[in-house]
Amino acid sequence: MGSKKIVVVTKGKDPYETTMEALSRISLPPLKDKRILLKPNAARLMEPEQGGVTHPAVVAAVIDHLRDRGGREIYIGESPILGVKVKEVFDLTGMARIAGERGIPLIDLDKEGPLNLPVPKGLVVQTLKVAAEISRTDYIVSIPVMKTHMHTTVTLSIKNMKGVLWRREKVRLHQLHAPRQVVGNDKELDVAISDLASVLLPDLAVIDGNIGMEGLGPGIGNPRNAGLVVVSQDPVAADAVASRLMGFSPQDIPHLRLISERGMGEIDLSKLRIDPDNYLALQERFEPPPEKISFEYPDVEVHDEESCSACLSTVFLFLKRYYKELEPYFDENEKLNLAIGKGVINCPEGTVYVGNCSCSLENAKGNLKVAGCPPVASQIWESINLK
Repeated sequence: MGSKKIVVVTKGKDPYETTMEALSRISLPPLKDKRILLKPNAARLMEPEQGGVTHPAVVAAVIDHLRDRGGREIYIGESPILGVKVKEVFDLTGMARIAGERGIPLIDLDKEGPLNLPVPKGLVVQTLKVAAEISRTDYIVSIPVMKTHMHTTVTLSIKNMKGVLWRREKVRLHQLHAPRQVVGNDKELDVAISDLASVLLPDLAVIDGNIGMEGLGPGIGNPRNAGLVVVSQDPVAADAVASRLMGFSPQDIPHLRLISERGMGEIDLSKLRIDPDNYLALQERFEPPPEKISFEYPDVEVHDEESCSACLSTVFLFLKRYYKELEPYFDENEKLNLAIGKGVINCPEGTVYVGNCSCSLENAKGNLKVAGCPPVASQIWESINLK
């Protein structure tokens, strides 16, 4: 029993107190001389109440607890999605406020040039460009918000580490091509996340499920007031438990299954020590992401191959805002075809190509293009109206 990985689950109405309670039930190593990176999910211009970013009170609790345990050199770092400025994100999410109150530096992880990190056992990547700050960091705390994700089903502490990749390296993971004998039936993105985990797992996972996101995550789903916090020094175990609390089997999350199969962590919940024993009584089932956007919007066909989360979010937001206003378009065209990603092929004539990657493709010629990296939702609407 003592050798089992420990995962703590707490539930409450106060994000700060719920996080402090969870942290108080695990034993951390000495942190006195460690340089500590806190990596929240603060990659989008959203407020915490929208469920898309880590609640600042959770980060505040982590700072206070680490200081109580001897941590002194603590900083918050983030590399937001393309097209978003990190200062604006820190301000809107509340990270700047809690950092200022505690004298904690805020770091733009894209400010310096990248560190080329070898991936000795990589299946689809052999090197990764990561933030140079990683080379000066001794201890990493991943503090994601609990969300569903159209590409990976869930995004938790391990997927959150994709945010330490330097600038467009995040996009590259969505555009990899590998032979079937390497990836089998899995997507290259999921295999790439397992490659990332082989060289860069966080030392501590603090998963913020106070206000998560369900459905059309990671950017425009619905907020879910779950009141949960999951903490563990084993991020794989933490993500497995959090997935189960969200209503998903860890074995059905491809990147978690791959990480487990590669011997980097345990996702069999029977082999974990979960506190409390009756943690499933705290479960909050999240609405899963739709398998295809057309399930949510039946008159729209989204052709998505190798897109990144930024362009995917743009399309989601466009449909959420303008779908009802598209009725005149449907009267004339029956269906709206949208293409995103560098790998889309054989799209019908009249398809609208969204984002620089799809717009640069040969088969985009002669069709409507909405350029940008990423473009904004209103650009798609304006382009269709002009058409």
